Amino acid sequence: MATADKPNVVTTRWWWVRHAPVRNDGGNIYGQSDLACDTSDTYVFNAVAKVLPRKAAWYSSNLMRTHQTAEAIWAAGYPRPASMKWEADLAEQNLGRWQGMNRAEFVASRPVGSSWFADINEPAPGGESFMDLYNRTRRTVERINNEAAGQDVIAVAHGGTIKAALGLALNGEVERALSFDIDNCSITRLDYFTSPERSVWRLPMVNQQPWIADDAHAEMHQPAGPEVKKLA
Repeated sequence: MATADKPNVVTTRWWWVRHAPVRNDGGNIYGQSDLACDTSDTYVFNAVAKVLPRKAAWYSSNLMRTHQTAEAIWAAGYPRPASMKWEADLAEQNLGRWQGMNRAEFVASRPVGSSWFADINEPAPGGESFMDLYNRTRRTVERINNEAAGQDVIAVAHGGTIKAALGLALNGEVERALSFDIDNCSITRLDYFTSPERSVWRLPMVNQQPWIADDAHAEMHQPAGPEVKKLA
């Protein structure tokens, strides 16, 4: 096929960054609770700032820990963007009355092998199911794919939100997305290719941690799932 006959492919590159660790949760589930995060590990943010593309469109959730994380990346030498849009639909799952419960005791009460707080269709009491999170994340990603088509998009968000985005990139196989670890400050890259004929996602990297060679920064991994140990 001659080059002139090839369809015009537009590539939108998503760079998802999970927020920095939350240290003041008391060992409890926090979900959409608006807690601060710890951005003191400058080595980590220097590494993240070097990896992210310049001239990107920045987005974040409406929760302060994503804004603090973005500020730490900019303080590490990434050129501060002119703006960063806050998207409430990129917030973490609303875990309702589970928020504030001891995480280790809650995990111990769930079926062995569970990879999330509950089945993807089970809403937290007074809150959302993972599918609720997935659907609002999908709608927002699809909208941004239109408004920022062909650009690099940096989205500072949450572990659940990034897993929801992975579910979209896996053609809606949401359950499979829960198998991925998404550590604090890690980068997940998802590329969206679209043409008049078809659209497709690719996953160049998931949970990439440019600081990982140095064990001194291992606290970016905070156990939150089945590996959480029950308190004595």
